[in-house]
Amino acid sequence: MPLQALNTKAQQAFFGTVLFQAVVVIVMVAIVFGKVEDAVPLTDSRYKTIPCYLALFILAELFEIFMAYDALRLRNVIQLVGLLLFHAALIVMASLQVHETHTALVTHPGVNWTVDYANGDGAGTLWQRVLPFLIVSPVVIGISWLVLIWFVRQLYYEFGWAIFHIVGANPAAKTMYQFYQVMICLLKFDFFAFVGVTMQLLIVVLAKNTAEFGLTVAAIPIVLVLLIGCGLAVQREIKWLMTISLILMLAAESYFYKLVRFYDPNSEAQYETVRATLTTFTIIAFLLLFGTFGIGLRCFADFDKGLLRSKLHGKDYKQVNGGVKESLFGSKKEEGGYSSGSALGPRVSIE
Repeated sequence: MPLQALNTKAQQAFFGTVLFQAVVVIVMVAIVFGKVEDAVPLTDSRYKTIPCYLALFILAELFEIFMAYDALRLRNVIQLVGLLLFHAALIVMASLQVHETHTALVTHPGVNWTVDYANGDGAGTLWQRVLPFLIVSPVVIGISWLVLIWFVRQLYYEFGWAIFHIVGANPAAKTMYQFYQVMICLLKFDFFAFVGVTMQLLIVVLAKNTAEFGLTVAAIPIVLVLLIGCGLAVQREIKWLMTISLILMLAAESYFYKLVRFYDPNSEAQYETVRATLTTFTIIAFLLLFGTFGIGLRCFADFDKGLLRSKLHGKDYKQVNGGVKESLFGSKKEEGGYSSGSALGPRVSIE
């Protein structure tokens, strides 16, 4: 895939920041995983939060790299803002992992390595050896978040011409197109949230010989088909497919009954070391899906209002080099700019 999205310093700096923090965080998480794997059996249900921690952050960082490039390629300011919210959620997730790793590793507080290396939290214990690497992750993510906010501000002005170029000067069309962008962005984040919850359940909690394990695995392709189908429906304005997608989306909310199980006295023990992260993920996934349903209804109402061509061909927009002001008023005389004094060419109509 050509890196035509990274053709300005702001875009390169934004993507470089995402890439740098992703590498650092994955390395930190991998170090924690390696140290714990060498000391305790990860097959023990108590320690399964550690491989889950590794898998979750690899998924999150790869997803963020993809979303960052995708947002820059599409000149999508809304997706960039969504990335800032996602990045903030990563800070919370990394902080929760410090607590959950402590819960998994420390069963004898105050005991040092001379008594119990794996289960104490005193000097020289396993917990004290992995703690610095656990702390680095939220710190690096937090600092990179502040840097990203700065560059999103620059990219906001850089990409401001994109929607006008795609839908023209009609305020109603601009609003409809922005709701469409929000819908597509939400569908992408729905995918991550659902995969994140499912992956944690499969790694940490569920036994392979249970019906719940089979149902959880079966839900994966169903939800993926739902999200892809909804994306196609809203882009191509396919009413029957959009109707089915919205109905299934509302029905999928029932999947989050699992939230009750995290605190049910009969099942809470198996969720002890991952309860905080699972609860956070499940609530966020529930709210994202509910928000997607609401925005989906709004997009459905905008079908057949003249936006279809912009949805299908908006991705072909190419940025005007030098920005809006420069392209309109700063052209050289030989290029026929407004300041050149040359005769105006034929007027271009804007749909």
